[in-house]
Amino acid sequence: MSADPADIEQPFMSHLLELRDRLLRSVLVVLVVFLALFPFGNDIYVFVAEPLMAVMPEGTSMIATKVASPFLTPFKLSLIAAIFLSMPYLLYQLWGFVAPGLYQHERRMALPLLASSVVLFYLGAAFAYFVVFPLVFRFFTSVTPEGVAVMTDISEYLDFVLTLFFAFGLAFEIPIATIILVWMGMTTPEQLAAKRPYVIVGAFVIGMLLTPPDVISQTLLALPMWLLFEGGVLFSRFFVREQEDGEEASAPVEEATAAAAAGESASAPEEEAFRPLSPEEMDEELDRIEAELDEEEASWHEEPEEEKPEAPLDPVDAKLVRVNELREAMDFAAARRLLYEVLVEGNEEQVRTAKNILEQLDE
Repeated sequence: MSADPADIEQPFMSHLLELRDRLLRSVLVVLVVFLALFPFGNDIYVFVAEPLMAVMPEGTSMIATKVASPFLTPFKLSLIAAIFLSMPYLLYQLWGFVAPGLYQHERRMALPLLASSVVLFYLGAAFAYFVVFPLVFRFFTSVTPEGVAVMTDISEYLDFVLTLFFAFGLAFEIPIATIILVWMGMTTPEQLAAKRPYVIVGAFVIGMLLTPPDVISQTLLALPMWLLFEGGVLFSRFFVREQEDGEEASAPVEEATAAAAAGESASAPEEEAFRPLSPEEMDEELDRIEAELDEEEASWHEEPEEEKPEAPLDPVDAKLVRVNELREAMDFAAARRLLYEVLVEGNEEQVRTAKNILEQLDE
């Protein structure tokens, strides 16, 4: 019987409705935070530009080379800051949508990882602002050729710092990614440690791709990525050790449960616990039942016969039996010879049978 389409479509539609509601809530929260931050957009931009303004030569300032930049740049920064500050709530909505589909042990593992990822992302952005920006901007302004005035465009500066913010924020997620890989069984801490040289080279390559084209920002991103990788390997070792301890702790409980079950079955054999059959056992049981049914059905067609002592077979009847065997073997010449002998030696009934067979052979 086919399933009702409404029964199949309803859960999917309910998931879509829940996803729509959570997206609307997320957009609404980001909009509210943005409206609260937009009046302070210029102040937020001054705060973000402070690392550059602190090292710029005297008598210089930032400039706006586009007509709408004085308005659009603080507007863009306020919107990104609203998303940045709303990230915990956005991840909470994501968790609320995904959590019902997870097992209990997956929830216990995923929730701390989700919270840690938010904290690490904020730490990465803070590291970029308080450590990387002063060093990078001091280096850039110190190597300015003579006669060149440092007057950075405000929109170009915003794109530069946002790139570094997100690059360092994502780079600080390396421990989370490492633990997830070990948790999923895709690798082990020992295998990760063996690939350390490749990780170091990859960290510098990623630093070159994610940061502006200068050695300082590349190095300042690559080194934390390497250290964070080492931290992820270290924490994944603790995670694997806790997993093994949990399995060892659960082993005595399972043994005690098995022993208790064995004791109950020994004390009360007639109250045996139900155990579902495996597919192989089920096949064997079906074959046994089918064989019993075949034997029973065959017995229905059998007529009970009394056991009688076997009488010796008449020689002429034996020749007729042999004729049938020769006919089945297609040896008609030998069959005819035996039939002629039956015509000579047999009684009236045996002669009549031999004549019928000869007529059949002649046809």
